[in-house]
Amino acid sequence: MRKGPGSWTATAGTAERDALGEASALTGTYRRVIAACDALDARLVDPGAPDDPAALMPDGAELADVHGVLEALLDASAARITARHGHAPRRDVAASRALHDYLWSVSLLMSGAWYLDRRVPRISPRDIRVDLTTSAIGIVPGQVFACLPGDPAADTADARIVGHEEELRAELRAAVVDHVRPLLTAIGPSVRRGPRALWGMVADDLLSGVWYLGRMLDQEERAVRAATELLPTAIPPFPGGADFRRLTGRDGRRYPTRTRLGCCLYYTIDPDRACLTCPRTCDAERLRRLEDED
Repeated sequence: MRKGPGSWTATAGTAERDALGEASALTGTYRRVIAACDALDARLVDPGAPDDPAALMPDGAELADVHGVLEALLDASAARITARHGHAPRRDVAASRALHDYLWSVSLLMSGAWYLDRRVPRISPRDIRVDLTTSAIGIVPGQVFACLPGDPAADTADARIVGHEEELRAELRAAVVDHVRPLLTAIGPSVRRGPRALWGMVADDLLSGVWYLGRMLDQEERAVRAATELLPTAIPPFPGGADFRRLTGRDGRRYPTRTRLGCCLYYTIDPDRACLTCPRTCDAERLRRLEDED
């Protein structure tokens, strides 16, 4: 999901800022999340701007319920994999990678708002725009959101106040579940995975987004704690919890890691470099890569 040629830039331009203004309490929050995350190819979208191509792109709901849109997304996913790796993927692999791109990006916008500002947006699939070619997403700000009583935006029309931190975490879990359920139903046959594996992917991308944002802010330990509190164990429909553990390197440094609950099938594309949290990646290989990154 690194930005490449033709993808959207992460920061809003002057015209976009003028068009969007600060009409939503979430606008500034989304900008902070996008600015902090190099791997998040996302931007804010003004659906009323006729010259904004993103306003004409399919939304998240159309992926699930408009004939041909999901197939176009999977075709584009297969084309990207072929171009990058020199071989065509199986259809279920292209579908899995497309689903992972979407889940990770949308979950990070929600969890990032929660992590940074203790706000949980209720992002509708129709608030998301999808660039079928690059998998970049656009977000239309202005959603209803849950927040704590002390939030400066608690008295705005879109705010819904909850009583405490655990209730806010429950709001985040529910917001993600409600958003992605229609897409899982639509894409499940193409991914060829059952509900447990699909919801495992959702859990993985929700947790990894929080973890990634923490690393980008030099707050990895705080992010690991937050992710563990968010999903301490299996909470339906999520089939398991964060389950972080520690690996000890040669110099005694302890690295947090976890093993994925689902599978994005990346190992079928590049067998020599499976995901760092893949069950196929042994602890010795994980440590080697982690120490090489230091």
